[in-house]
This record gives sequence, structure tokens and C-alpha cells, in this order.
Amino acid sequence: MYHLLSNQRRREAIECVRSRAEAVAVRELSEVIAAAETGESPPPRDVRESVYASLHQTHLPKLDDAGVVVYDRDAKVVRARDRARLVGRYMDVVCPVGVTWGEYYRGICVLGLCAVVGADVGLPVVGALEPLAWATITLAAVAASTAYQLYADRTLHGLLLGG
Repeated sequence: MYHLLSNQRRREAIECVRSRAEAVAVRELSEVIAAAETGESPPPRDVRESVYASLHQTHLPKLDDAGVVVYDRDAKVVRARDRARLVGRYMDVVCPVGVTWGEYYRGICVLGLCAVVGADVGLPVVGALEPLAWATITLAAVAASTAYQLYADRTLHGLLLGG
């Protein structure tokens, strides 16, 4: 698994095909990956061609052999297999503050728990609010962060995939 995910282009390819119900043309996939690599839209032609060649010759065949995608070399299309969802467990995404979303949510919850306990025992500053208020603030922060993450993820996929 880690060998498959050791290459950024393979990770990008997996993420792109996982987000689609239908097959993705290799040409389109190469555009998305080249745009991500260069930060330009449309990406330079030489980068698109380089990405296309490496996907077609190396990365997609490896992912197909591993059972992550179905790659039709003749039609030059690729689609995710059910196993692609399992691979996602190894591809935790980094949030805007530079930590993974899992670490971010754990941090919010630990801070919330400390605030609830601190308020319950009457610590200065935190004790100014009731424990229920701290619990509510923590749950609201988790809910708002989740809404942001879902919105940002859909917006990013929409921009990258043109949908």
C-alpha cells in the first residue's frame, strides 16, 4: 500500500477517480494532475504530456495491477474499484492549519474536554462559563469545521474536475 502511495501522481490519480462515479479519461486526469503540480490552469503543455505519459505507462498500470482502479488501455479511461475507498484511509488530507484533519478534530475535542473539566472544577478563566457551555462551544466548533471541510473538499473537486 505504501509503495502505491509513495508517488504524488498516483495519489492524485486515486483521489481524482475516487471522487467520480463514472470513468475518467486519462487525458482529463493528466490535466487535473498537471494543474495541481504547476498551480496553473490550464497547465503548460509539456507538463500535461509528461503527466499523461507517466500515467499511461507506469502509474495507472500499477494501480490496476493492485486492484485499486480499472484501467482500459485501449479506451484510455480509468475508474475506481471498491478497493480505492480503502486506500483513502492511508491518504489523510492536511487542513489549512498544517495538520491532518484527524489531528485537528482530536485537538478540538481534547481542548474542549479540558475546558469542560476545568469549568467543572472551577479553574480561573474557564470556570467563568458552565461546563455545558464549553461542551456546546466544542460541538459547534466540530460542526463548523466539518461543514467547512465538506464544502472545501467539494469546491476543490469541482474546480479541479470542472464540475
